[in-house]
Amino acid sequence: MTYTQLAILSVFLVLLIDYLVLRTRLTTRKGFWTAYSIILFFQLITNWWLTSRGILTYNESVIIGLRIASAPVEDLFFGFSMVTLTMSLWIYWGRRGVQRD
Repeated sequence: MTYTQLAILSVFLVLLIDYLVLRTRLTTRKGFWTAYSIILFFQLITNWWLTSRGILTYNESVIIGLRIASAPVEDLFFGFSMVTLTMSLWIYWGRRGVQRD
């Protein structure tokens, strides 16, 4: 499986988990997109820094080839998946009263 396929699969699975399992429907909220845009800005800076210096490299045969801030566009898919799942779980557990004492 290529990096691109894994990235797309991660988005699909996270959206299924959000909508059908956790039922938070986070991506339908304006507040989510506002928070995500702030996170995305910092993700792009971090991706640029890591990839432009050669700290992270990618096999060109397993990515689409489109880059944003010198990182493969697939990184944005993975970032979206990580942020969305984390926020969905936070809301889900918060609704159930799970909190640190």
